[in-house]
Amino acid sequence: MDLNKNNVKKILGIIAFTLILLALLMNMGAVKSYVMFLWGILYPFIMGGVIAFILNIPMTVIENKVFHVNSEKKEDSNSGQEDTRDEKKKKRLKRIKHKMARPVSMILSILFVFAILAVVLVVVIPQLGKTADSISEGMTAFLPKAQAWLEELFGDSEEMISFIESLEFDWKAVLNQFKDFALSGAGNVISYTMSATMMVINGVMTFFIAFIFSLYVLSQKETLGRQCRKVMHAFFSGDAVELVCHVCSLSHKTFSKFITGQCLEALILGAMFVVAMTIFRLPYALLVGVLIAFTALIPMVGAFIGCVVAAFLILMVNPMQALFFIVLFQVLQQIEGNLIYPHVVGNSVGLPSMWVLFAVTVGGKFMGIPGMLIFIPLTSVLYTLFREWVNKRVAEREK
Repeated sequence: MDLNKNNVKKILGIIAFTLILLALLMNMGAVKSYVMFLWGILYPFIMGGVIAFILNIPMTVIENKVFHVNSEKKEDSNSGQEDTRDEKKKKRLKRIKHKMARPVSMILSILFVFAILAVVLVVVIPQLGKTADSISEGMTAFLPKAQAWLEELFGDSEEMISFIESLEFDWKAVLNQFKDFALSGAGNVISYTMSATMMVINGVMTFFIAFIFSLYVLSQKETLGRQCRKVMHAFFSGDAVELVCHVCSLSHKTFSKFITGQCLEALILGAMFVVAMTIFRLPYALLVGVLIAFTALIPMVGAFIGCVVAAFLILMVNPMQALFFIVLFQVLQQIEGNLIYPHVVGNSVGLPSMWVLFAVTVGGKFMGIPGMLIFIPLTSVLYTLFREWVNKRVAEREK
């Protein structure tokens, strides 16, 4: 290899990169502390970006479907004729409508999201409070009934009956022990009060900063996009900028469709449970439907969390109905897992069912529940980019 100017620069760059990498590896403790420090500073703005991304989905729909912003902009750009007085008046009204479209759509999107959260809280929290009261009142009466029901169920087995009769559970003693534990720990509660209060205040302030930042991002998203492209053109070649813009556009579309599909799938599953439990006259139909719809936002496995809670609630009312609910859950879960979820969520992100399952499994192993939510659209982006690259290579070889 000739040691010309370009090759020398490449060699020096490789050496510098290697030295920097070795320095970072040898000082991992300091690097980790700096990363955590930067994360603490940037966290409100990252959260604001996530909030802006979520709010942008309904906001874009309202702008396009209600105010017809994009379609009217295309019409204005295609019309190159000289405008009459009426046409100028119409264009002036359009400009006023376009200026009002963004703030109105933003406000409606925020109200829409908060309305969904309010409905969930209004339905779930009072029902959970009533359920907790009924559980505390009926627990003592439920245990003898459960014991008698088990004796009736295993009436032919003398060993099982003797085992059931030997079981003793003093619920009042457990409650007294819990009260004693709470009283003995009352001193610790005071010491933790200030730290808990500061955590709440910091959380509220962080959310407030993130929310305000998200409003700035939503109101100026086109300007921010142009500025980012301008900065990239200043430092990178045109092909690199086009590639980055293509990946960002694909990621935006995929993540938006995934969130929409996930919410739609959760709504369908919750409605299925409400209808089925109402038909079979199972208790807590609305509460269980909302609870399972909320937990179903966790891909694949979220509904099972709702099933455990719902089965326990129904168990306090009627054990046989709790068993029937578990069977009903398995049936509806099979329908949802094999028919609804792969088609609604899989098709929304353009990912085959097999890779949806793969993304959920790998994401859950690496990052838990957040990994499940992130890895499905991330896998879809990588899958689409790899497919485009393969098709491009095949087309080049066929020439």
